[in-house]
This record gives sequence, C-alpha cells and structure tokens, in this order.
Amino acid sequence: MYTAHPDRYAHMPYRRTGRSGLKLPALSLGLWHNFGPDRPVETQRAILRRAFDLGITHFDLANNYGPPPGAAESALGEFLKTDFAPYRDELVISTKAGYLMWPGPYGEWGSRKYVLSSLDQSLKRMGLDHVDIFYSHRPDPETPLEETMGALHSAVQQGKALYVGVSNYSAEQTREAARILGELGTPLLIHQPRYSMLDRRPESEGLLDALDELQVGSIVFSPLEQGVLTARYLDGIPEGSRAASDSPFLNSDALTDELVGKLRALDDIAASRGQSLAQLALAWVLRGGRVTSALVGASSARQIEDSVGALDNLEFEADELARIDAVING
Repeated sequence: MYTAHPDRYAHMPYRRTGRSGLKLPALSLGLWHNFGPDRPVETQRAILRRAFDLGITHFDLANNYGPPPGAAESALGEFLKTDFAPYRDELVISTKAGYLMWPGPYGEWGSRKYVLSSLDQSLKRMGLDHVDIFYSHRPDPETPLEETMGALHSAVQQGKALYVGVSNYSAEQTREAARILGELGTPLLIHQPRYSMLDRRPESEGLLDALDELQVGSIVFSPLEQGVLTARYLDGIPEGSRAASDSPFLNSDALTDELVGKLRALDDIAASRGQSLAQLALAWVLRGGRVTSALVGASSARQIEDSVGALDNLEFEADELARIDAVING
C-alpha cells in the first residue's frame, strides 16, 4: 500500500491561479504520453508516486490522451483506486474535450452535445464524480463560442467540474471566452498554451498580455518541446527516441544541424547556471511568475526528479536572458 512522503509539501512552490483561490504547483504532471497499455504499469505507478512525493499535486489529462485515446484516463482511474484514494482532496485533476474521440458528427470539437458527453465518459474512465478543472481543448470554428462556454458553465453547475479553462485559444478568443463565462457566473480560471524557449507565440501574439489583463492563470505545455530541449539530442538523434520514430509531434527533419548547434549553446548556458538543459528550459518558462505552472511529461521517475531540480534556480540575470535570446535568434 502506498503511503505518500510526509515532507511532500516542503519544497514545491505553489502559485495562485489568476485571481482564484486555487494554487497550482510550479510543475504539474502531464499524462499526454506514457500512460497507455504500451507502457509497463509499474513504471506508470512509479512516475505518479514520485511526482506526488515531490509535491506535484496536479495531474493533467485529456479525453484523447494515451495512446489509444482514453487510455491515460483509464490508467489514472486505476491508480486513484489503488494508490491515491486517501489523497483525492490533495490532488487537482484536470481533463479536456475537443479532439476526436468517437465516429460521427458529435465526436469532436465544441458542441454542447460533445463536450458534456465527453466529460461524462472521462469521469467514468477515472472513477470520479468530478474533475477539478475541465477545459475546452481547442476552439471550434463552426460552433458559437457561447455554446461551448455554456457547456463548460453547465459542467460546473452540475457539480462535475470545479473550475473551467481553455487551451489553444488565441488572445482574442480567450478574451471573448472570459467575457461569456463571466456573464454566466463561471469565471475562466486558466489557459493552457504551448510555450517554450523555442516557441514564443504566447508572447509575440499577445496571449500572455491578455491573461495578465484578464487575471487568468496559465499552465504551459511542451516547455521542453517534445524533448528537444533536453540533453537527448545534443549529439544527434539517438535510436529509440521520439524523433527517430518520426512521431507526428517530432520528426527527424526538425532536428537540423542548426538547431542542434543552438541546443549545444543553450546547454552551455545551463551548465554555467548549474542546471541541465531541461532544467534551464523549465526555469525559463517559469521566470518572473507570469506562468502559473509548467506541464512536464515523464517516462521514468528519474525524469520527474530532474524536472523538479529546475525549481532550485528560477532567477535569471539580464545577461543570461540576453544570451539565450541571442542563441535562439542567431
């Protein structure tokens, strides 16, 4: 029987999410990959246990995480029963609806029919009566935003979600979503964008400014760019890596000699700070407090430990930020 570490809250910083009462750990665990039947159950259990023992109280999912879709939620449901049942009220569990889950016109996007049906299926897979955060995973170009946000509001009214968020929405769409939800009486809690040293669109496209203005929290995914911002690719593409498999999320063509050169230069900056490249990348997105939490994935408990090590040094000198910018833009 699993007993959580008694000092699990000793070192993890928790950041208030926007203007809400909810605090999230600076690092959250994403179950996008590595939580399906193709991964050993004991490895999955070890990752979750180590994360919680280190103060990571937020487990982030979506209906389509796995593979196959739904597998991550089903896996977490089993671990909630066997390991985390005594700790449910110490956990923040989030899920999303937006991508394809079943055939036909009601199996994806943002209709009320799909969003609420998806949430019911997610709760059943996880064995829960509610999630803490429920997201619209992507904007629907054909469904009125009022309908999608109304579905999120209904999830809260029905007691199936405590808070709601959006993901992959533009700054303008986020402002409109926040307005609609505010009028309904269910505030927009959080936005989940992609953001990293290599992908700065939330800055350049004004999303972070919009979130500051709206007092909405942010939790960023892919802060390590699917593993690119780690030591794994400093010497090319290793056999068995995601890039070697030409994953739809990362393929060998993206890892050019120019990019590898930049990674090595960033690794030198990380070393000068006493960090790994991955730790530098996580510290960078968390710098200054604009980002509430950064999502990390893991294929082993050791990777969780390395990620948490980033929290030992979140401060940057101006010249360090300038050197990083020079590498990225050079």
